[in-house]
Amino acid sequence: MPAARRIARRRPSRDSIASAGGAAVFSCSLGIATVALPLLALRSGYSPVEVGVLTAISAVAQMATRLLLGAAMRLVGDWVLVLAAAATLCLSNGLLVGSTALLPFALAELLQGIARACFWTGSQTHVVRGDAPAVGGLAMINFVSSLGLLAGPVVAGLLVERSPQTALGVGSIIAAVAVVPALGLDRLPPFRPPADRPPGRIWRRSGVDVGCWAGVSAGAWRALLSSYVPVALDLARQSGSTIGVLVSVANGASVVGSILVARVSGDRVTRSFVLGTLATGGATGLVALAAGNPWAAGALLAVSGLGAGVLQTIGPAIAADSVHAEERGDAIAVAGTFRAAALFAAPLAVAAAVAVIPLTVAMGLAGGLIAASAAAVRVRSPVRSPSGGPP
Repeated sequence: MPAARRIARRRPSRDSIASAGGAAVFSCSLGIATVALPLLALRSGYSPVEVGVLTAISAVAQMATRLLLGAAMRLVGDWVLVLAAAATLCLSNGLLVGSTALLPFALAELLQGIARACFWTGSQTHVVRGDAPAVGGLAMINFVSSLGLLAGPVVAGLLVERSPQTALGVGSIIAAVAVVPALGLDRLPPFRPPADRPPGRIWRRSGVDVGCWAGVSAGAWRALLSSYVPVALDLARQSGSTIGVLVSVANGASVVGSILVARVSGDRVTRSFVLGTLATGGATGLVALAAGNPWAAGALLAVSGLGAGVLQTIGPAIAADSVHAEERGDAIAVAGTFRAAALFAAPLAVAAAVAVIPLTVAMGLAGGLIAASAAAVRVRSPVRSPSGGPP
């Protein structure tokens, strides 16, 4: 084969560039919003409890929207969801540039939840369509998204020194820019599920339920990392800068986990799911116990992040590769719904537990439940390899 043809084959397609570019830009805008919006609320006089309620609006909106997206992708192409997500996040950030009243705040959180659901479901579904195993495409999306989510808070931190509304204004502009790569995506048609597909709920099918459990584990990890992990470190008298570095270690490790799993195939897919779940749950459960030692806590957070990075990539891939090609949208949507539910429920469960037991025990139980799901799901649901796929 001539060298020119080999080089051309290695060159990313326009669709791949649009998918990656859109994910990076959207995630950067979202990262800005996750820092600037709560800070704006606090500086506008809202109490920490009220900020928590406002944040919960976004989580509930995301979960409710994901429940509808499987059906939506049978009416419109997945690229429409990606385009709508960018426009919705632009509006969400822009609403608070001129007002800090309660209604704009609540509406901004609601729209952010809808944007999250549409973007992650639409972009992940888009890259798994076709005959190739889903892992590689999902790893690419998760990798560039993680970079955006790491860069966004840094940008927000710089802009918030001027004002949180300035940060949200810039975030709105960046979200508007994300519309451009969305327009460059291949216009794939809506899904047309086969008439003879198996009866019953899709999340009960072998493989799809594994993807759902992976979403629960990764979502619970993300929720605890954003809530009770910093609390445990603070109670252990770690400084604010140390806590920030340790959380960044976990986030960085999740990026590495997504990269490492990109070329996994065959039986190693199942093995990666099991090891990722054990690493995520086991290490997360021990963080509060080791919080007094920053090196030990950092090592545990790195292990948990690696496991979570594997799960957030391998879970949707297992779900998508376990169903008919025209049902992949439903599989991705339902796995994302379970993840969104865990993001909302995990902190509430730990909050209820710490009312009667110490935080170290509550975190240990949460981690143990995450780790235990690996054995339970593996017994119930032997997973087919992505390369083979369903009949």
